[in-house]
Amino acid sequence: MDKDKIDKKDHILDVAERVFSAMGYDGASTRLISGEAGVNMAMLNYYFGSKEGLFLAVFDRKITGFQNILQNLGNDDSMSSWDKMEKYIELYSERVVNNNCFQKLLYQEMGMNRRTELSDNIRDILMKSISEVDKILQEGVNSGEFKKDTDIQMVIASIYGTKNFIVNTPLMSSQMLGYDIQDDKILEEKLKPRLKNFMKNLLKSYLLN
Repeated sequence: MDKDKIDKKDHILDVAERVFSAMGYDGASTRLISGEAGVNMAMLNYYFGSKEGLFLAVFDRKITGFQNILQNLGNDDSMSSWDKMEKYIELYSERVVNNNCFQKLLYQEMGMNRRTELSDNIRDILMKSISEVDKILQEGVNSGEFKKDTDIQMVIASIYGTKNFIVNTPLMSSQMLGYDIQDDKILEEKLKPRLKNFMKNLLKSYLLN
C-alpha cells in the first residue's frame, strides 16, 4: 500500500476513533465518520467493509503496538520477573490515562450483556495482551521470585479492575479520590502517578517472596 493510501487510511481511523469515543459504537455511523473524514462511503467501505470492521481496525491499531511491546518485554532475559511487572504497570498506566475516552468505549462494549461477533473479536484481541502478562507472572512463580500460591488470574483481574472502576465510573471515583478524573491535567499530574505507585506497592507486597 502506497504512502498516500496509508495516510488516508490513518486519517479515517483517527476520525473514527474520535467519533466512536464521543458517540459510542451504537451512536456512531459510517456516514457520519465518512463526512467528518472528508471521504466518500465507497472509500470507507473499500478499506473497512462495515462499521464493525472500522471499529475493529481502530481498536487493533491501538492495541497491536502495545502487544508487541509486551511480547518483547516478556522475552527480555536481562530483566527479572518483577522488573517486567513494574515496567508493565508503567506502560499500562500511561496507555489507560492517555486513552481515557476510548477505554470507556471499549469496556462499555465488552460489558454489555450481549454476545456478538464484535465483542468476541475484541475479547480475542485483548486476550493476547492478557496472555503476555500471564506469562510474566507464571515465569516469576516458576523461578521462585514470586510466591508459589500466587493467584495469577486474580492479579490480572485486580490490575484491570482497578482501572475499570476509576475510568468507567468517573462520578463516583472523582468524589472518592477528591478530584475530577475527567480533567486531562489532573489525570496527568495526579491520577497517573498515584495509580502507578499504588499498583506497584500492591503487587510487590503480594507477589514477592
